[in-house]
Amino acid sequence: MISYLLDTNVFLWYFWGSNRIDPVKKLILSEEADVFFSAVSFWEIAIKIRTGKLNEKLEDIRAFARKHAFFELPVTSDCINAYLDLPNIHKDPFDHMLLAQAITCPMRFITGDSLLADYSSLVMVV
Repeated sequence: MISYLLDTNVFLWYFWGSNRIDPVKKLILSEEADVFFSAVSFWEIAIKIRTGKLNEKLEDIRAFARKHAFFELPVTSDCINAYLDLPNIHKDPFDHMLLAQAITCPMRFITGDSLLADYSSLVMVV
């Protein structure tokens, strides 16, 4: 099995049916893949909903993740230690924590943010 962690933007593109994930859709749907969605992304989405930047219902997003058999990935103290070790190339703390989770597990991290590729060979940019 190959494990993948979806960045929040990639998950939302999948949720919305965007063709931006076409390069990795086959990977996400593969029976050979374990796909993870982080509690960090739920938190990031909740903030966007609360501030009016995103017009979705969090429960719909959670139901979608369950329907597609995505595993929820919690934040552990090992992830927080990895977060502290990351260089400050990128300014988004959510992306830093997601990347720290991917490095800790380890698993491939699928993102739309090309700046994150400078952190690790685990990063896949779509």
